[in-house]
Amino acid sequence: MPNPPAGPGVAPPFAAPPIEGRGTRLWLGLGAGALALALFCGGGGAAVIGLLVTGVRAIDEQGRAVSIDYYQSLVERKYGAAYDQLCEQAQRQESRREFERRVADEPQVVSFRVGEVNPNTLTVPVDVTFTGGERDRQQVNLEQNQQTGELEVCGVG
Repeated sequence: MPNPPAGPGVAPPFAAPPIEGRGTRLWLGLGAGALALALFCGGGGAAVIGLLVTGVRAIDEQGRAVSIDYYQSLVERKYGAAYDQLCEQAQRQESRREFERRVADEPQVVSFRVGEVNPNTLTVPVDVTFTGGERDRQQVNLEQNQQTGELEVCGVG
């Protein structure tokens, strides 16, 4: 490379890079980038975990509520209200009149205790006591209504 011409006001063709502090600036920059990445990913991860926990709680709350409403209607012998808690598929399989007749002929529910919803299978265990003191553990199958998004009873086993 040729030397620049001598004389006043002549500048070299490019500025020389600074030599002191080069490693320090590199490590500070990498550290700041790693910190930003950790905060971004950590915040996103916390948000996802928060949404999952909230969703599971909402499913449990709604599943328990619809199961309680269904069984309370049976206790009060309001069979039409119990029928209204059923999913569309269950209502297609059995008319309101058939449901009311069938449930009235079965042993009457006098009390019940609803367990926790299994969010993987959308089932709820229910301990039921009938007239005469007979007890049974039933499992309520839930299904989400596609139009309303609410859970509905879709069978009891």
